[in-house]
Amino acid sequence: MTERLMLLDSASLYFRAFYGVPDTVKAPNGMPVNAVRGFLDMIAKLVTAYEPTHLVACWDDDWRPQWRVDLIPSYKTHRVVEVVAGAPDVEEVPDPLEVQVPLIREALATLGIPIVGAAEHEADDVIGTLATTATMPVDIVTGDRDLFQLVDDERGIRVIYTARGMSNLELVTDATVVAKYGVLPHQYADFATLRGDSSDGLPGVAGVGEKTAAALLAAHGDLAGIIAAAERGEGMSAGVRAKILAGADYLAVAPAVVGVVRTLGLPQPDDRLRPLDDTQRTAAVELAETWSLGSSVARVIEALATTR
Repeated sequence: MTERLMLLDSASLYFRAFYGVPDTVKAPNGMPVNAVRGFLDMIAKLVTAYEPTHLVACWDDDWRPQWRVDLIPSYKTHRVVEVVAGAPDVEEVPDPLEVQVPLIREALATLGIPIVGAAEHEADDVIGTLATTATMPVDIVTGDRDLFQLVDDERGIRVIYTARGMSNLELVTDATVVAKYGVLPHQYADFATLRGDSSDGLPGVAGVGEKTAAALLAAHGDLAGIIAAAERGEGMSAGVRAKILAGADYLAVAPAVVGVVRTLGLPQPDDRLRPLDDTQRTAAVELAETWSLGSSVARVIEALATTR
């Protein structure tokens, strides 16, 4: 079997699971377990369909790092419910989901799937680092298009995109990014910087949409080339030049916010997938019985049984 690393954008997946599985699914104590069951079902499907040999659940140890907020104060502001001095701000998470997150972590540990996070960084940064340093092909599972910047056919890095649901997964390669946006994956972060993203509180350059951003990158290669051309007053219309120059302060800081970090010092987890041994299987079955996770845990156990 060809070795392949699968990196899960965990929060992206458990939010999707929470909204995709009815919250009437509950444990004997009345706690909802829809997100847990949905998340485990996703893992079982992904392992079966894509046959990774290694798997890491990448975690948001800080979903809104202060250093990114310092650069762009509007970054994810609309999702903050409580500002916490000296610690990660509290994200808007439905209470019935929040109570399930510790159980998701417990289930992953019981099943032998490592969780990796990094202080003051998002799961995207963990994914960026692990994908960049991987010595094998990589599948990144996410509903976040920001991670398209990591796609690299030459290194075998692709995104399994979940935005249209687990029954309609999209495999994103170099050609997919070009077809969707008219830019190469290594240009995607600059493209997103220019365009902006309201879902992350990134304003973009006023008046520059996707088509203009793609055209500028096609003509000038990258953001530095675009800014240099605007400063020289060539290679673009006077109107577009004025917009780029007016956005100079934003463009000076936004790339550090939009670009994923690829150089974190991360632990080296034992991420190889293996069938559960007897002790692990017993613990998994007990966890399933305690929390009414039976069929979902069973599907993961079955999927892991096919790995070596």
